[in-house]
This record gives sequence, C-alpha cells and structure tokens, in this order.
Amino acid sequence: MTVGTFDGVHLGHRAIFDYLIARAKEANVLSTLVTFDPHPREIVYGESVPLLTTMEEKAAICERIGIDRFVVVPFTETFSELSPESFIREVLVDRLGIQKIVVGHDHGFGKGRSGDEALLLSLSITHDFSVDVIPSVLLPEGKVSSSAIRKLIANEGDVKSGARMLGYYYGFESRVIRGLGRGRIIGFPTANLQPDDPHKIIPAMGVYAVFVTVEGHSSRLDGMMNIGTRPTFEDAGRHIEVHILDFDMDIYGRQLRLEFVDRIRSERAFEGVDALARQLNDDKRRCSAALREQP
Repeated sequence: MTVGTFDGVHLGHRAIFDYLIARAKEANVLSTLVTFDPHPREIVYGESVPLLTTMEEKAAICERIGIDRFVVVPFTETFSELSPESFIREVLVDRLGIQKIVVGHDHGFGKGRSGDEALLLSLSITHDFSVDVIPSVLLPEGKVSSSAIRKLIANEGDVKSGARMLGYYYGFESRVIRGLGRGRIIGFPTANLQPDDPHKIIPAMGVYAVFVTVEGHSSRLDGMMNIGTRPTFEDAGRHIEVHILDFDMDIYGRQLRLEFVDRIRSERAFEGVDALARQLNDDKRRCSAALREQP
C-alpha cells in the first residue's frame, strides 16, 4: 500500500503507483491507496486548501491506472493527534493488513508529520512489513510536487508546465449559468461558469486555450476561456467564461468539463468594444493553433 494526500495524482505520484501496482501483482495481493478527507491542512491549520483534484477525480484516476483498493480515512482533530506509531499500528496494520508500504522519499506520517523514513523502517521490523522508498521525479520545470504545480497554475497561469508535471491537462467541472450576454453582441458568445467545487484551483487571470466537453455532446470541443474582471467593462469580481469555437447550441444549465492547454495572454483593458473584438479574433486564432498542436 501507499499513503498520502496525493493531490493532483501527478507524475511523482504515478511513479509510486506504477511501482506499487507491479509489486502487488508479483505478490498476488491487492494494491491499496490510503488517502485522507478533508486535506490534513484544513484540520491542522484551519485553512482552506486549494486543490488540484477533488476526491472523486482522484479516485477516478486511480481506478483508471489500476489501483485495487482506494481507502479514504476521515481526517478529524482526533485522528490528527495519532502518534506515528499509533497510526501505523491501528490503521495500516490492524485495520488494513499491510504487507509492504511504498512511499516517496520525503514521506511524513503521524502527528505533525513527525514520522520519517527511519521510524517507518523501525516500525516495519516490529510489525513485519517491508518498506520501499521511491525517489522524486525531476523535469526541466523542476521537482514534481503538488505545491509546485499549484503555484504554476494558480499564481502564474502556466497550465502548460502544470500539465507536463501532472501528465494530463488540468481542469474542472462547471455548470453553465446566466451572464449579461455581452459576448454574443460582439460575436463571441460565452458560457458563464461556476465551478462545482469551491476548493478547486482557478488558474491565474488571463485568456486560455481549452478543451471543452459538453454534457450530452459526444465530442471534445475547442474553446477560448477568459478568467478575469472584464476590465474593458469595469465589471466587479472575478468572472469565468468560455467561448466554444465554431459551436452554436444553447447549453445553459448544462455541465461542462474544462481542460486547460495553454495560456494565450494576460488580461488587460481595451479602449472600447471594437478594439476588444479585434483582440478576441486574434486570441481565437492563437487558441485554435495551440489546440491543433495537441495529441
């Protein structure tokens, strides 16, 4: 088994999972992933944690890649007080029947993540299980980690580098809601979006090339997304809207899946509607080109 929050289920996590699945098959036992809900930082530090993956997304990815058991442990204040020794004995040994644990090189466990690799090796002797430690994955962008990917996407809007670290396009689910209809007036009708999960990370403000999957529609579509405050119109608050390229269908109330491929430009104000329309035409051309390049 392996244990962790695994937010994003990125390439570093996949290295652990691939090894885990292979060893489980060799031993003819179940590969098991143990994770926590909510994110431990919400309980330990009382803060809202922006997430790369919801629990449902995480479970779906793990099922696709072949994890046999997906175990979610409720992370409560009481649970957060468990010592490393108690966590191993009560949860992994007594309840889940651990035979081998596969972890990353910087794995911490128990109260305050005070348990480390040396303690894990010591406890494995006491409780008769084995320990395998997997090194980190390095890419040109740097060491693959959930925190690095969150920063790339949320702070910099670098969804392209984020996708290279994740191994897939970052995205979220959203329902189409009513907007002001300005986009249709200037020739770029948009679907206004309200992401389903408030914990999901929203990329930095700007214009993005995205893939769009529409509920009830069979094929994945090309789209141009804007995240921002609509400075040309001096609107208040952040808005999320997508223009689906070469598509004309009433999708109000439908569920969409958005996948971020590349950031085209930052958000900026224009002198008027005509200048904005000219820029949107250029954005559409660049989005089409970026999406055509994808496998």
